[in-house]
Amino acid sequence: MERQKMQNAKYGVSEKSSYRSMLARDFRKNRLIYLMALPVLAYYIIFQYGPMYGLTIAFKNFTPAKGILGSPWVGFQWFQEFFNSYYFERLLKNTLLINLFSLLFSFPAPIILALLLNELRKEKFKRTVQTITYMPHFISLVVICGMIHDFTARDGIINDLVVLLGGKRSTMLLEPQLFKSIYIISGIWQGIGWGSIIYLAALSGIDPELYQASVIDGANRWNQIWHITLPGILPTIVILLIMRIGSMMSVGHEKIILLYNPSTYETADVISSFVYRKGLLEANYSYSAAVGLFNSIINLILVIAANWFSRKATETSLW
Repeated sequence: MERQKMQNAKYGVSEKSSYRSMLARDFRKNRLIYLMALPVLAYYIIFQYGPMYGLTIAFKNFTPAKGILGSPWVGFQWFQEFFNSYYFERLLKNTLLINLFSLLFSFPAPIILALLLNELRKEKFKRTVQTITYMPHFISLVVICGMIHDFTARDGIINDLVVLLGGKRSTMLLEPQLFKSIYIISGIWQGIGWGSIIYLAALSGIDPELYQASVIDGANRWNQIWHITLPGILPTIVILLIMRIGSMMSVGHEKIILLYNPSTYETADVISSFVYRKGLLEANYSYSAAVGLFNSIINLILVIAANWFSRKATETSLW
């Protein structure tokens, strides 16, 4: 309320002025800023909110010949069919397990790398490590998946290492029990360097005098990390964790589709890849839209719950 009063005083608007008149005054005062925001607003309306109308086909028996308006309503038929199908349990289990393991291993990896890089004193070596770890992010996902296929092939470099350690050769991407490990480890390799950038930026904002004061108090490097560095980047970690939890039900279907095959469907098939097969390959658009809508609703619930819990526990939240 006090902030609103200050803004009203700043723009010369009395407290009795309506919100609409205040907006009109603000528009006249900052019309160039509003003009600059128009393309962004148009982008979201046309490409983000406009296509949401298509979600109605999840409640219809959609056929392209009749169109969205002409297709008959079927209520929750497609949702019920999905919940009662053989695939529901398998898809839910695979999606949650891949995301849970990614959260446990992929999420902390950039934080650890950023902390290690922050401790390096030789700038040349630090920049070299950063460049090497950033590089996989700039490689096309198709190329990355091709490299994974080559590395895990029967005569690939990983099998050479396995044999060197006394193991047996195998075509790893045909082994269902190895798919999740390959997916998560390759994800860490691809994103650890890029993901560490935001944490390095957060580390640069910590006051150096805190470290100098801690040295006078007798703190060693580990004490500094635990009591200064980690608390300094904790808000950034929490915000990114909330956003990560908000996509717990989403897995990058492009990578899954490029890596999996019918022999690994048991452990590799996830909701997003199922939506792709049903929607684009089998042309079952309504069923596919219902599954995708279910996935989005669960993600929305998760991000709201994570934000609420974070606000209660750490007083840091997205809103």
